[in-house]
Amino acid sequence: MAHLTITASAADQIRRVLDERGHGLGLRVSVKPSGCSGYSYVLDFADEAESEDTAFAEHGAQVFVAPDALEMLDGSEVDYVNEGLNRFFRFNNPNVKDECGCGESFSV
Repeated sequence: MAHLTITASAADQIRRVLDERGHGLGLRVSVKPSGCSGYSYVLDFADEAESEDTAFAEHGAQVFVAPDALEMLDGSEVDYVNEGLNRFFRFNNPNVKDECGCGESFSV
């Protein structure tokens, strides 16, 4: 069975954004072929649970993973970080073998 963890910081951000929107269940994550290394993460809101998604819950927030991304994200940690003026979700993914120089895509 696949495993994904959500840091407290990521959970806080997910809840904050959903509160601002006024609806939604959590964050939906999928992957798409992209960039020079192979794949990129695709983030969206999960307004309803899709039957094929796998849901992970921690710290009062949910992340829904599309079936095509489940194997690639197995064992990953979803974090939310502040680096200077930039704020973003970061995936600490043990399956990544290589990343492009700009950090936009990865290969497994």
